[in-house]
Amino acid sequence: MAKAKKRSRLILTSVAGLLVVGALTAAFWPQPTLVDMGTVTRGTMQLTIDEEGRTRVSDAYVVSTPVAGQLQRVSVQPGDPVIRGETIVAHMRPTNPAALDVRTREQAQAAVNAAEAALRVARADLNAALANRDLAQTELSRTEQLVERGISSEAALDRARQTARVAEANVDTAEAAISMREAEITNAQAQLIGFDDPRLAAAIGTASDDIPLYAPADGRILRVIQQSETSLSAGTPIMEIGDIANDLEIVVELLSTDAVQVAPGDAVFVADWGGSTALTGEVVRVDPFGITQFSALGVEEQRVNAVIAFTSPSVDYTGLGHGFRVETQIVVWEAEDTLIVPASALFRSRDAWAVFVVEDDAARLRTIEIGHNNGIEAQVTGGLSEGDRVILYPSSGLSEGMSVAERVIN
Repeated sequence: MAKAKKRSRLILTSVAGLLVVGALTAAFWPQPTLVDMGTVTRGTMQLTIDEEGRTRVSDAYVVSTPVAGQLQRVSVQPGDPVIRGETIVAHMRPTNPAALDVRTREQAQAAVNAAEAALRVARADLNAALANRDLAQTELSRTEQLVERGISSEAALDRARQTARVAEANVDTAEAAISMREAEITNAQAQLIGFDDPRLAAAIGTASDDIPLYAPADGRILRVIQQSETSLSAGTPIMEIGDIANDLEIVVELLSTDAVQVAPGDAVFVADWGGSTALTGEVVRVDPFGITQFSALGVEEQRVNAVIAFTSPSVDYTGLGHGFRVETQIVVWEAEDTLIVPASALFRSRDAWAVFVVEDDAARLRTIEIGHNNGIEAQVTGGLSEGDRVILYPSSGLSEGMSVAERVIN
């Protein structure tokens, strides 16, 4: 009986020992490292420059005041359609004269008095010229009679004729001087007209001085710069007009290092503009000069404007207007049927690009050659084959031959 109990205790102890050893072995047995994996594929790859842009009307017209005057309240609103030469977009009236202070009024009155005195002098000169002309005509007639009788010479007759012509010219000069002095009086009297002058009120009441401003082009009102009634000088902007349906384009401010890679004719994809369909475009111009700007972090940058024309039908971007924000992707390189590896699998190893390839559940270091890299995908020119499994985001603890397993995300 004692031997049976001793044997049972030995069996139980052995079983317990085996369980402990098994548990320790399982606990310390090397486990494969969980990693994310990707696949080398073949397909089309693009290299794009992504930048924010804004829309604008290529041929926008600014309606300005043609003369200094009083702008009447503008009744048109942004978005209203206009027709060139037919739609009246604003009305103007001439500016009333400014109020005259005492000194200005006295100076203007003195100018009127001086002009009236000069007129009297001119009229006196006319009387003297008329008298000289009459005397010269009388002398000419007398000389002609004396010449006919042979008493006077031909030279005397020529002198008489010359004197008569001079006298006649003096009369014309005196009459012209009178007209000039009368105009000076009118001009001097106009300086005395003020906004409270009854003559001005009478003139305004009897004559229409409305100046209509017509739309310079077909399209729509983009924005109204000055809407309230006010006095404006000549050339002051009032509103902006443009054809959104046919003249809309995109302007993108590229870094100068990116602009050198862009050329007219490059394809463009327009995203995040608010519509449900993706839009396409084409680069039509890259400006030849750069502009110095500062980023939000205060970093000085050289920016270059690139102009993009829409290739999508205008009905696809009906909601877009002047000055809207869009996201553009300019395609600067594209290849079809090329080998592609996820860019997150790449790392540098001894001045070369390398990846970890999964073979027989183990990580194998492999040096590869790549072409273009857009940050998401990279073109493989050597070292990999289609269908190879590579480790994404390899950690510094990963090494050659290490057992790996794919991480499963539930």
